[in-house]
Amino acid sequence: MPGFRRLLFARFASQWADGIFRAGLAGAVLFNPERAADPLTIAGGFAVLLLPYSFIGPFAGALLDRWDRRRTLVFANLLRTAAIAATAIVVGTGGEGAGLFALALVAEGISRFVGSGLSASLPHVVPVNTLVSANAIATTTGAMVAVLGGGCAIGLRAVLGSGDVGSAWTTSVAVVFTVASAAIAAQFARGSLGPSTVDEPADPVLAVARGYVDGARAALGAPRVTAGFVALFAHRAAYGISLLLTVLLMRYSFTDLGLFRAGLPGLGQMALMAGAGTLLAGFLTPRLVRRFGRHRAVLGALVAAAAAQAGLGLPMVLPTALLASFAITFAGQVLKLCVDSAIQQDIGDEAVGRVFTLYDTLFNLTLVAAVSGAAALTPLDGHSPALLIIATFCYLLGAAGYLAVARRDRAA
Repeated sequence: MPGFRRLLFARFASQWADGIFRAGLAGAVLFNPERAADPLTIAGGFAVLLLPYSFIGPFAGALLDRWDRRRTLVFANLLRTAAIAATAIVVGTGGEGAGLFALALVAEGISRFVGSGLSASLPHVVPVNTLVSANAIATTTGAMVAVLGGGCAIGLRAVLGSGDVGSAWTTSVAVVFTVASAAIAAQFARGSLGPSTVDEPADPVLAVARGYVDGARAALGAPRVTAGFVALFAHRAAYGISLLLTVLLMRYSFTDLGLFRAGLPGLGQMALMAGAGTLLAGFLTPRLVRRFGRHRAVLGALVAAAAAQAGLGLPMVLPTALLASFAITFAGQVLKLCVDSAIQQDIGDEAVGRVFTLYDTLFNLTLVAAVSGAAALTPLDGHSPALLIIATFCYLLGAAGYLAVARRDRAA
């Protein structure tokens, strides 16, 4: 399937850029000896980066269902190149606060737009009966490439320096890969990635304004998608709590322990463990779905994540935190692959872009809410057993909510 292979390479280049940009920016803001970060600062950074795009995302989804996706992927990647370059310049000159976050917002927002476009294009390059496997390959290997990109950024930072100038050079390397992603996407024929049909009004302003409503209506009209959203957002809330505590523990509490590292290298090791969990989920999810069905696979993933959160995360020591990263990411990726394939199978092509961007928007809102709530309660060193217990209950509530929606669908 040459179209699938080309789309996969475009995703690889894009997500390698994501990994370099995010790790470079995290190093510049969170682990830079020339700067300081506390829980509220970290939460504020997440809010500035994610919330504005959360409000425009559904409108972007309407554009994915209206514009030629091949052309959109090309121009979006080129715009992201400019945004990343501008962000690197601001980092290198010591800029911070709203100006830096605004530029990072633009780069990250365009990245998510590109990701939604790649997901919406997938059904046009593979047969429908291979969507689960193709989605598992694309999402899993793409996430692994992002992890490798992050590791590349950590290595570059060690060579180029951990201050503002070194962080700027590290972050700027991402532009090479955004240009590569645009060049690969340009090799598709015009119209080959959809949309195959357009059900929007001629007035583009009205079409864009309907993004929220159309995406929500399409998702609510597909019970498997609705139930999957409930499960996935519970995971995202728990993940947001764990993410904040992990950053604080790595920055202020953990110390090097044999092969295990604290600080930004420790986050790199944790990302590698998460990448291994993602890879295993990509390999096992199609088999789990075939053997147990999507319903049991989702419930099993939620229960496994709750057990890992309580059994491995709660001790709050470096070795078990790394194992928790592996287990929780594995469970979360199983959930995501199940929901992604449900969207691609149950939502019509005329609305799939809007549903994916609505999905991404709600993801962001849930993460920001969880990080912000945790930031108001956690101490600076990140030691908060109560918050990890809350995260555990989020998974169990997600399982209960998933069951309630699924049973209501069966009763109907």
